[in-house]
Amino acid sequence: MREDYRSATLDAAELAPTWDEQLLAWIGAAREAGLPDANAMVLATGDDEHRVTTRTVLAKDVDARGVTFFTNYTSEKSHQLRQTRQASATFPWLALQRQATVIGTVELLPREDTAAYWRSRPRGSQLGAWASPQSGVLRDRAALEELLAAVTERFADDEEIPPPPHWGGWRIIPTHVEFWQGRSDRLHDRLRFRRTDAGWVVERLAP
Repeated sequence: MREDYRSATLDAAELAPTWDEQLLAWIGAAREAGLPDANAMVLATGDDEHRVTTRTVLAKDVDARGVTFFTNYTSEKSHQLRQTRQASATFPWLALQRQATVIGTVELLPREDTAAYWRSRPRGSQLGAWASPQSGVLRDRAALEELLAAVTERFADDEEIPPPPHWGGWRIIPTHVEFWQGRSDRLHDRLRFRRTDAGWVVERLAP
């Protein structure tokens, strides 16, 4: 299986002034192109035994501070993030023959930020976050349904469901952000924002 990439090019003069503006522009372009889950990113984490794990999560905020996502704090990814405080995330817009990769350290989001986002979630998603012991071993699907039924009954009379203490946001604080555009003959365009003591620099990388 092989495809020659010819849909676009990428030059330093075309980049936005900052990595976050460029990333938001590409997420926007993916949405305009009709790609599903344009904010989906493959998150890579590792533990102190050098075991690396990847999974797809949704970026919920992008600004100059970093890229934010939300998850269960008892999950495997959260355990690994606490151990290493390092993460990498790739946005794979395959239909546009492009991707962006964010590499950096991580920090927990303040509880007030988590609470603000939590209020925007559908009630079903809120109940699911309370019900699921994420990454834990379940007897079967029925066990998960039983957990959901229990929390549904617990909050049946509550108009608003509070965020679980074991659930919240992480922010990736980038040190490197690479924008990759596929080109013919595998001579792809790779432009990287790299943080230095003097500020951000833009570099072209060999494909």
